[in-house]
Amino acid sequence: MSLAKRGLTKDQLERLTNRSPDIVIATDRDGRVIYYNDGAHDTLGYEPEEVLGEFVGLFYPTIDEARRVGNAMRSPAYGGESRVNALETTFVARSGEQIPVAISGTILFDDAGAYDGTIGYAKDLREIRRKDKLATLGEVAIGLAHEINNPLAVIVNQAALLENEVARLAGDCDCSVENERLDAIRREVARISEIVERLGEMVATERYETIHYVGPARMVDLRSRERRRHASDPRLRGLRILVVDDDPGIGRTLAEMLEGDGCQVAVAGDGEEGLAILAARPIDIVISDVVMPKMDGYELYLQVRARYPKTPVLLMTAFHYDKDHIIKRSRIEGLEGVIFKKPVAPDRLRQAIIESVKAR
Repeated sequence: MSLAKRGLTKDQLERLTNRSPDIVIATDRDGRVIYYNDGAHDTLGYEPEEVLGEFVGLFYPTIDEARRVGNAMRSPAYGGESRVNALETTFVARSGEQIPVAISGTILFDDAGAYDGTIGYAKDLREIRRKDKLATLGEVAIGLAHEINNPLAVIVNQAALLENEVARLAGDCDCSVENERLDAIRREVARISEIVERLGEMVATERYETIHYVGPARMVDLRSRERRRHASDPRLRGLRILVVDDDPGIGRTLAEMLEGDGCQVAVAGDGEEGLAILAARPIDIVISDVVMPKMDGYELYLQVRARYPKTPVLLMTAFHYDKDHIIKRSRIEGLEGVIFKKPVAPDRLRQAIIESVKAR
């Protein structure tokens, strides 16, 4: 005879109920706990000996709330007389945490029809509510991304037009400061675009990752996978690199990136400081900004070539317009490595370093 035809035995049903991940609690006619399953133990944290025989109000934040649930079981307004369906309430765990639950329960009667207690199945709503919030946030994120992308596109286009206009009006005048500001605008717009793209990706895949913020707090990680999961280039490991740039942010960023590849990085704020570092320790390659106070990139290149002829120099600049012909003069003197864009694309920089070191 099949199980469906002969039905579950009382022992089988009890084992199934006891192993349920949901909270299952039964009380006698006096409201004292007579059954407490594994799911209740796992969720609420009480040991069976702590709750069996105790008043069921132990699980509620107040006696009034326990009475409300009991009265609901007796009211047809909550699913039918003598039962409730998915009645939302709050349980209190042994730790003191308040847990939102939905109870489906019924009043028990003895063979004579007299009230004999209750049994209830409670569903922990925390994960369900978290997913509901994420779904709502996803809808907000999609709308936000659409609203942000349009003005971002306008900003990028206007920055390009403004750069051309600045170059036209400046003529032979130095417009390096203005171009730096325009590059900063483009750089930050690119960061915003990346964040917006990551939001859309999270909504589409329904997956997200978190990172530690302050103390036990965490926040959603909106960085791109490329930024989070970059595999270091083994060809760079162990290289001793000197970065020379009067912008501390650029120097620090390059150092962090290259150290992630296993390089040993020293940072100097100008050419003179860079030469002092070269005199104090062996360096495999120098990466220098072009426009700097005290000693520009061209002067630094000449000094390095004269003092350390086997040490390659890689110049980087944010400007295609070389007012003082620093790059041109450096190339005439033998310079080979130039990167024309800051912030420097990481892969482009790594390749330029490898090519420069190989060529020495």
